[in-house]
Amino acid sequence: MAGADGAAHPCSICMEPMAPGAAHRGGAACAHAFCAACLSGHVRAKLESGGGAAVVRCPDASCAGALDAELCRGALPSEVFERWCAALCESLFLGARRTYCPFPDCSEMMVADDGGEECVTQSECQGCRRLFCARCLVPWHAGVSCEEFARLGEGERAREDLLLVEAAREGNWKRCPRCRFYVEKSSGCLHITCRCGFEFCYGCSKPWALIHDGCPGA
Repeated sequence: MAGADGAAHPCSICMEPMAPGAAHRGGAACAHAFCAACLSGHVRAKLESGGGAAVVRCPDASCAGALDAELCRGALPSEVFERWCAALCESLFLGARRTYCPFPDCSEMMVADDGGEECVTQSECQGCRRLFCARCLVPWHAGVSCEEFARLGEGERAREDLLLVEAAREGNWKRCPRCRFYVEKSSGCLHITCRCGFEFCYGCSKPWALIHDGCPGA
């Protein structure tokens, strides 16, 4: 870095004079300049000594400014720059709830968005671009609420099963309390005899009895 008179300025670490094109500034709010060897060595040492700490401060004792990875890039070996960027990315996850893509062939790590008043459930993985439910942490169950999905058995969560659940809700079908088979009443009374032999009320899904106090369909 050269002054107004064109004279070379020394590196703020080794104090060796630097040609104007060999000086590297480390931070946008920092006026100190360093040679590539010193700046690279400082960043590498901080990354190795601080457990991969992402924030690297200006090495000048009188400066509390943080170095900018992009500004320092030209002075850093690629492996040091990539390691620093990885530490910066990792720091974004500290204190945040982590979640992972539920698809076994992806498992991309993401930060769960817990802010805001509304719970957004439909999410897209930034790795594989597939939709999943951020609340249930399963592939997206279109047309089926999280509460409905939680009540389904492990063998009822395939795409075809979810379509059946959606159709049952729209058609107001009921499930037999014993065998869980879907039943649709087209006409007649509320007395249902399932194919398994169990008798129940279509209005309240309770075992059939002649009197149904509080039954919504009575």
